[in-house]
Amino acid sequence: MSKSEADQNPLSLFEFWPGSIFYTPIVLYWIAMGIKYRDLSISTAANPRIETGGLCGESKSSILDMGGSTAQSYIAPYVVFRSGKGSVRRALDAMERKGLSFPVVIKPDIGCNGTGVKLVQSREQLEAVLPQFPDDVDMLVQELITYPVEAGLFYIRHPDETRGRITSITYKEAPVLTGDGVSTIEELILRDPRMSLVPQIYLPRLAGREKNVLAKSEEMPLVFAGNHCKGSVFRDGRADTTEALTARLDAIMKDIPDFHFGRVDVKAASIEDLRRGENFQIIEINGVGSEATHIWDRRTTLWEAYRAQFSHYRQTFLIGAANRARGWKTSGAFSMLHSWRKQRRLLASYPLND
Repeated sequence: MSKSEADQNPLSLFEFWPGSIFYTPIVLYWIAMGIKYRDLSISTAANPRIETGGLCGESKSSILDMGGSTAQSYIAPYVVFRSGKGSVRRALDAMERKGLSFPVVIKPDIGCNGTGVKLVQSREQLEAVLPQFPDDVDMLVQELITYPVEAGLFYIRHPDETRGRITSITYKEAPVLTGDGVSTIEELILRDPRMSLVPQIYLPRLAGREKNVLAKSEEMPLVFAGNHCKGSVFRDGRADTTEALTARLDAIMKDIPDFHFGRVDVKAASIEDLRRGENFQIIEINGVGSEATHIWDRRTTLWEAYRAQFSHYRQTFLIGAANRARGWKTSGAFSMLHSWRKQRRLLASYPLND
C-alpha cells in the first residue's frame, strides 16, 4: 500500500475493536443456530475427527498427523516435544530425528492467534525461549519456510460434495520499519500512520530495544507470527482464487480424513506460484474456530465483515448437521466449554509471540 493510501485509511472502523464487542453478534448468531439445530455444539461435527472440530483446544499436530502422503508432501516438516525440565535436549533430539536445523519455529501445540509463536535462530536462543513456556505442554518445532508470501486459504467442502471450494484468501504482511540513522525504533513506530494508532501491539515485544536507532535504510520487521491481532497487516486476496489453486488445495484437504471446514495457512514462493497451485508449503491447518481473515483488510466494511462471518459459520452448522445425520457425534456443549477453558488457561501462560 502506498503512503497516501495509508494516510487516508490506515485502519478499518472495527479492525481493533475489543473482541467482546466485535464477536457479540456472532456469539448470538451461534446460539440462535444452536437452538435451531437443538445442539449448541453441532458445528464441532463439521470436522468430526478433530477435537471440537477445531473450534478450540485442539492439537495442531494431531490435525497435521492425519494427512496422507499427498498432504504430507505439502506440510512443512514438524515434530512434537514436551516442555519443562530437559526440554532443550528433547527439542534438539526431536529436530535431529526429523532432520531439522536452525533457524526453526517453536510454538505450542494447543494455541490460538499466534500466541507463543517464536522464531529461534540458534541453540542459545532455544535455551532462552523454552523456559518461558509452562511445564508439561506439547510443543511443535517446525522448519522455517522462507518463502516471502504468507497466505490464509479458507476451504469448505460439504460431505455430499465431490469437490471443495476456496471462499477466502488473505495475504499476511509483517510491518517493516526503515531506519533513518537518527530516529529510535519507538519514534519510527509513533511516526507511522498505521502503527502509531496501535503502538500497544508493537512496543511490548521489543524487549528494551525501543530506544535503539536503526541505521539509515536498515529494515526491521516488527512481527513474525502472521496474525492480525498481533500486528500483521492483512490484505484481501480473493481475486487470486484460481481453478488450479482450488484443485490443488482440494486434493490436499481430501487427504485429511473427514476435513470439511477450515483455514489453511501457507507460505508461497510468489503470488503467481500460489495462483498456479505450485511452490507453497502448509504451516498450519485450522478447523471450525478459524476465520475467513480477509475481513481484516482495512478496506472491508463492517457489513461485509459480518456477512462473511455469518455465511461461514452457517456452513459449519450445515456441515455439522449433515455429518450428524451420517452418524458422527458432536462434542456436546459441556465438552466444548471444557476445551475452551483449557485453551484460555494455556494461552494466558504463554510468552508474547515474535
